[in-house]
Amino acid sequence: MQKQYLEAGKIVGTQGVRGELRIEPWCDSAEFLKGFHTLYLDAEGRVPVQVLSARVRRRQLVVSLDGVDSVEKADAYRGRILYLNRADASIPEGSYFVDDLLGLSVYDIDTFVYYGTLTDVMRTGANDVYQVTSIDKKNYLIPAVEPVVRKIDFDKGKIFIRPIKGIFDHED
Repeated sequence: MQKQYLEAGKIVGTQGVRGELRIEPWCDSAEFLKGFHTLYLDAEGRVPVQVLSARVRRRQLVVSLDGVDSVEKADAYRGRILYLNRADASIPEGSYFVDDLLGLSVYDIDTFVYYGTLTDVMRTGANDVYQVTSIDKKNYLIPAVEPVVRKIDFDKGKIFIRPIKGIFDHED
């Protein structure tokens, strides 16, 4: 089941003396996160915070939140995780939230061999790379490109891949 509230980023510090906060985005970019007018301080969406202003600065997002108007108040938020509501987000066809992918089981689309669980998504610039952790705790890296990742079935909790030769081959 997909989560309604997704991790958006972490408050890593303050900016200036008027209570602005610096956020390290955990989504595609600070620019994407800039589009949200409401963020949340908990994973259940019970503590909304209104974003009064937002700007991108060096890959981080600098925001003013309603009720946070001094550096002392802002400092109390340092280290907190911010969440976004899935309903407020719009992503392109074929794009996915990392939170939705983590924990999915990975299978060979042709042989139905189980490879493991998707445990991390790494951004490399050209394309994402999925880390698959096998039952025996070995990590394998899968390029997240169409010839390799063939189908993602969220309802069944599975990713079907056609692996590149050598990824799962074991040399003696």
